[in-house]
Amino acid sequence: MYLTNAVKHFKWRRAASAASTTTPGAAEVAACRPWPAAEPALVEPTASQALLGRGFRVTQRRGEAIEGTGLAAFVVATVHPSSILRAPDEEARREGRRQLVADLAVVGDLLTRVANSR
Repeated sequence: MYLTNAVKHFKWRRAASAASTTTPGAAEVAACRPWPAAEPALVEPTASQALLGRGFRVTQRRGEAIEGTGLAAFVVATVHPSSILRAPDEEARREGRRQLVADLAVVGDLLTRVANSR
């Protein structure tokens, strides 16, 4: 899995109940832009391809229980949840959430099946 942030440091402020981060300013985002722009080339291939082979496409096989990988009894690939937030409109976000929930339901069913077989 590859996950990054727009900035490589956080400003901390003390809130009434706990420490929290604040939204980065435009200058901070601009100063850190070279890192997220360069990182994808450095982490090729994607995690799913690194684990399941260069021909694996999460867009084609998401939510599928894959056996025989040598990694676990089953592997289920899905999209990163943040991709749903970047969808172009509310309808696409709604469909993305629906698909993610369906993918996670497959995982839940597999876990239930494994637990019941013991």
